[in-house]
Amino acid sequence: MVMRIFVIAMNAYRESVRARLLIGLFGVAVATCAYAVVVASLSLHQEARVVSDLGSSSISLYAALVAIVLGATSLHREVEQKTVFPILARPLARHEYMLGKYFGALATLLVFIAVDAAIVLAILALLTDQKPALVLGAAAALLAILAGLLVRAKHTRVYVLIPWALAALLAMALLASTAGDDRRLVLSSMLLTLCEVSIVTAVATLFSSFSSPMLTAMFSFGVFIIGRSADTLAHLPARQLGGGARAAGALLARVFPNLNLYVPPRPVLLGQVADLPIWPYVGASALHAAAYSALLLAIAWLMFRKRDFT
Repeated sequence: MVMRIFVIAMNAYRESVRARLLIGLFGVAVATCAYAVVVASLSLHQEARVVSDLGSSSISLYAALVAIVLGATSLHREVEQKTVFPILARPLARHEYMLGKYFGALATLLVFIAVDAAIVLAILALLTDQKPALVLGAAAALLAILAGLLVRAKHTRVYVLIPWALAALLAMALLASTAGDDRRLVLSSMLLTLCEVSIVTAVATLFSSFSSPMLTAMFSFGVFIIGRSADTLAHLPARQLGGGARAAGALLARVFPNLNLYVPPRPVLLGQVADLPIWPYVGASALHAAAYSALLLAIAWLMFRKRDFT
């Protein structure tokens, strides 16, 4: 079973990486990093803080958009191209196919987040006391290695992006050691973003199991907005809005996933809250995300196994 899920996941990853919309969103993410450098140059001795704040926020936002797009289009693309019929005609359970699609989307998001975070960390290294020649030389070496791998691996070139993205992230994280707390903020925010997009992808997978791509994207984006507003909805002022609105907001905050857990304030990300150390917080958030995603995927499987493709 594991091998069948892995094969489906890698095939879904290969299709997702080649999507033009994903490439466009990655270009926007890189442009946002460049914009962060421009804004940082206008600040007064707060360049690293501006870059880390804007960079981590952009990673979180664009990764969520990518998760919605992938979840909304992955299954529909195979149904539209009729490639799902021979796949499901084989000895492959529907939950294995659905899990493969889910993990393929997560692999794509992992590459997207890792590369984006590596760029932010490289900028932080350049803005702090790290030697520019060392940072630029490492970046040039990584790009040269990637080019060589893409040339040599003709049939598996898309898969080399996974280890390369992780290696680039590790290299830039080491070089950005001079950034101190700002490096910690980017790394912890990146891990929390992975947790958040695992839930968003599970939500999109659930809706795509019975709905069209447009409705899936709309519903998933709505869940994302409500999840990011869960704390606000749970504490609506009854005096201004009435008891009914407060009760409705509290109900929505309980039913929908609280995505505010994955975008905590800066002091939490820096570990400056005495009773809330950052790495145990990230671990608890990861467990919460895994449990919520498993629940959503179980519901998606119940919906998907009843779907008729004839």
